[in-house]
Amino acid sequence: MDQLTVSSPAKLNLVLDVLGKRSDGFHELRTIFERIDLTDQITLSRLKTDKISVRCSHPDVPKGPGNLAVKAAMMLREDFGVSGGLNIDIIKNIPVAAGLGGGSSNGAAVLSGLNRLWRLGLDTLDLVKYAARLGSDVAFFVYDVPLALGTGRGELIKPLDCSTKLWHVLVTPRVKMLTKEVFARHKLRLTNKKDSVNILVPFLKNGDWKACGRALSNDLEGAILSVRPDLIHIKKKLLDAGAAGVCFSGSGPSVFALADSRRHADEVRARFDRRYSRIFVVRTL
Repeated sequence: MDQLTVSSPAKLNLVLDVLGKRSDGFHELRTIFERIDLTDQITLSRLKTDKISVRCSHPDVPKGPGNLAVKAAMMLREDFGVSGGLNIDIIKNIPVAAGLGGGSSNGAAVLSGLNRLWRLGLDTLDLVKYAARLGSDVAFFVYDVPLALGTGRGELIKPLDCSTKLWHVLVTPRVKMLTKEVFARHKLRLTNKKDSVNILVPFLKNGDWKACGRALSNDLEGAILSVRPDLIHIKKKLLDAGAAGVCFSGSGPSVFALADSRRHADEVRARFDRRYSRIFVVRTL
């Protein structure tokens, strides 16, 4: 096999609790990841040269070692002594630097894809170890699950036994937001911290979408809005359109709303005018 095409989905954080600063400089997190059906497509092709190259339809995606997809390929090739090069062709549908995990998902997709293309024989736990070296969100995408609990800096994953499928309206304004800047602005609350994960999970398992909407939360919202206060208008617009709950994903700036069906999501989406060019109706994958 000389070529393989794989899908690379986005994620939402239904809950994101920031628990404190770690000794390694990262933050201790507790989150519920949701895999959604907004996806990139990645084609991996063997090359006769030794070069690992990347092509992407989006101009802001790095083309060198700063790309997690390239890092993933370099790690595996070095560790397993694979000869020859590789071209990574990414058709980018997931907005970049938007809190949707597109880069992390691409890195995980390349890990899993090259495990097949190069016949490395790695199991899920082996791939998770490589994922943890790439970044905090990468491990979630290695697991083929719709929903999971993430702890540590987000790299410790426990799949959730839950068959609920959620519908969302996702709005991503054309705003670049750096994760480091958002976390730097976050003010830790040392007391009276509610356990948002354990509030949400029973509602997910029961399929109670209205209660799920009320339980959505993101500790980084204050920091996100301190960078871009105008984003509060998107939240308000989604709520006024009849969404059950509205939340930022990750470190922003994407805002998502919970709907009870595809029809309801389409009705909410229809309330937005053409100024919002990146608005999606998505579902749990």
